[in-house]
Amino acid sequence: MYKTILVHVDGSPQQDSRLRAAALLANEHEAHLVGSAVTGFSWRSYALLAGSMGGGMLTEDFEALRRTAGAQLEQFKEQAARLGVQSLEARLFEEEARYALLLQSRYADLVVVSQDSAPEAAPATPVPDLPEHIALRGARPVLVVPDNYRGQPLAGSVVIGWDGSMQSIRAIQAALPLLQRADTVKLALVNPHELSELHGEEPGADMAVYLARHGVPVDVVVERTAVGAGEVLLTLARDSGAGLIVAGAYGHSRVREWALGGVTRDLLECASIPVLLAH
Repeated sequence: MYKTILVHVDGSPQQDSRLRAAALLANEHEAHLVGSAVTGFSWRSYALLAGSMGGGMLTEDFEALRRTAGAQLEQFKEQAARLGVQSLEARLFEEEARYALLLQSRYADLVVVSQDSAPEAAPATPVPDLPEHIALRGARPVLVVPDNYRGQPLAGSVVIGWDGSMQSIRAIQAALPLLQRADTVKLALVNPHELSELHGEEPGADMAVYLARHGVPVDVVVERTAVGAGEVLLTLARDSGAGLIVAGAYGHSRVREWALGGVTRDLLECASIPVLLAH
């Protein structure tokens, strides 16, 4: 079960949908919900920046950032209480959101963030690329929530992307508390013959048995297609009325950054339902 859930708090329009998802899980699992807001700068970084720009109202400006973040946390507490969350706390970090969430995620079972808005959407997500940053660099699973989420059940029907990888195994393990509550779970394999050494003679059979032993009602779906795996998962989720997609988060390192794999990018950019990712 999830006992500590961390949710990003920034006062943006996207906050409503991700907080609904976080509150739903907190209520179902009797979990403690932690709302994290940030000033955007550490005091040291802000002082260095202000110094390079000629000083000015340093203390007053930084306090204004703290007041803004504090107001966002008050809003979070009010909304979470309205959504029925019984155990919650608000944390203010004098840091940038990526660093603060990575640090705090060490002590949570799940991190809840918003899907990046489309480039033409307004307003855009205040911290772009936040979902992939937390998913690829963090130690905990990440639930990525689209703007259109309004509190629908997450675990009624679930689609899992299974390719035999360590990332997929970690995602399935992280999602077990949800999978065990699901009515139906589709274990989807896309072109498993291309990775036959990971799947064995009957692709999906061993993982299906593993899930069944954990009380998960699982069906294996094998797709052989020229269409990308991300698109296959999105289509299967739409056709089956799924409320959640579970998948491994993939990336490859470049100089001082991460580049997303194609499946992960498709899910983050195009999913109209929440996606649980683990790397």
